[in-house]
Amino acid sequence: MTEIIVVTSGKGGVGKTTTSASLSCGLARRGHKVAVIDFDVGLRNLDLIMGCERRVVYDFVNVVNGEAALKQALIKDKRFENLFILAASQTRDKDALTKEGVQKVLEDLAAEGFDYIVCDSPAGIEKGAFLAMYFADQAVVVVNPEVSSVRDSDRILGLLSSKTRRAENGERVKEHLLLTRYSPKRVETGEMLSIGDVEEILGLKTVGVIPESGDVLNASNKGEPVILETESDAAQAYDDAVARLLGDTRPMRFTQVEKKGFFSKIFGG
Repeated sequence: MTEIIVVTSGKGGVGKTTTSASLSCGLARRGHKVAVIDFDVGLRNLDLIMGCERRVVYDFVNVVNGEAALKQALIKDKRFENLFILAASQTRDKDALTKEGVQKVLEDLAAEGFDYIVCDSPAGIEKGAFLAMYFADQAVVVVNPEVSSVRDSDRILGLLSSKTRRAENGERVKEHLLLTRYSPKRVETGEMLSIGDVEEILGLKTVGVIPESGDVLNASNKGEPVILETESDAAQAYDDAVARLLGDTRPMRFTQVEKKGFFSKIFGG
């Protein structure tokens, strides 16, 4: 059975596309056949982070409109032969996508034997975001641990529980919380909400906590999903999140302020 996962948020700039790219690579690295789709029509960033922007010939809208076959538009990742990217259009507006068109693309991907389809949603509650979440089986809600991001995500949770195909059938989309740019130091000083605070406000369990890290930006600039920077804390945190999505139990890392050892206190290390 193909599992459709939407990566969504209320607020822009919280790390949805970074998350979509890393989760897709993490699932593919574990042997699953994965397609990741950019629903942000008019902007298009997923292909940059995946490092395949020069290989985009046909896009998602071309396929929806019947201007290209799905196989023509899918870009095979150079690192994982079981990972494919479907880029958004930069030249159309958000009304170019239709519910029927999106459904056909998802059904065709399922027929091709994809295990997971990751839908990289635009921020907010407009048409692209609605279509990205409508067919989802699971949702990864990406939140920065600050009040405005949490409040906007609460609105998204309302839509997931009422405006999706599963909701119409009396079922629930399985929702997961993923915290990005988390800084234990700033939580200690009260500048940032804690994991427990966000979980309590949104009523969700955390699937991953990605620490604040320059590695994320560096990886994006290189066209490399950060999960592949294996020495990075952010990469390891994303890998943990993928494992938890697949049902593994892993301790939550990078959530406590590191205590200095005896010698580093003396020598200032």
